[in-house]
Amino acid sequence: MGTPAPVVRILRGVTLPAPRARDGLVRTVVVIEDEQPIAEAVAARLRSEGYRVEIAADGPAGIEACDRLQPDLVVLDLMLPRLDGIEVCKRIQHDRPVPVLMLTARDSESDLLVGLAVGADDYMTKPFSMRELIARVHALLRRAERAADTTLPTVVRVGDVELDATTRRVRVDGEFVHLTPIEFDLVHYLAARPGRVSTREELLAQVWGYDVPSGARTVDSHIRTIRRKLHPEIVRTVHGVGYAIEEASACA
Repeated sequence: MGTPAPVVRILRGVTLPAPRARDGLVRTVVVIEDEQPIAEAVAARLRSEGYRVEIAADGPAGIEACDRLQPDLVVLDLMLPRLDGIEVCKRIQHDRPVPVLMLTARDSESDLLVGLAVGADDYMTKPFSMRELIARVHALLRRAERAADTTLPTVVRVGDVELDATTRRVRVDGEFVHLTPIEFDLVHYLAARPGRVSTREELLAQVWGYDVPSGARTVDSHIRTIRRKLHPEIVRTVHGVGYAIEEASACA
């Protein structure tokens, strides 16, 4: 018998198998972080969960590692020497989209929105719980695999915005607009349920794959980015509850 797959223990006592690639190979994660103690702690925890991990200590080294390894996920610090995390994220996403979990010591909303706009899927502010980081890595990989498997033929329209779930492309007034994978999944989830209010906790569970209180700001930041890219009023805020898209139509 082979060695049992490692497990990841996430919040609320749920135990799930650590994700592997479709061919059964171990997932590869690149950690781009210039603070050596943090980089080594993150890498050690990821390795203990069954991931293959490589560390890069600055921006150019991180880009080189991503080009060479073609990782399944990148843990990326925002403040890096030689080339900051925003530019690194933009470059590694240019030819091959990859899930990115951004780490930041700053709590600046503008920095986080820029990071999300260039392709980061999620972010955590230092100091962070290693247990939560593992849960988020695990969830991002599961979400990426589900997105790759989708065969939904539905085209959803919200005003002048058209979302095609088959090609995962978005048009506004007939012009293509780039959304990151998680932005597309978020707006499509809401548009497929017109008039229904979804809580932040529901969106975290259904779109990101986890439901921890600190993730609420992640939802809010992505909604702001979606409004900026598509239309300021495409998503309605229901204060104290969550978000909704009021009018949408679907066709096969």
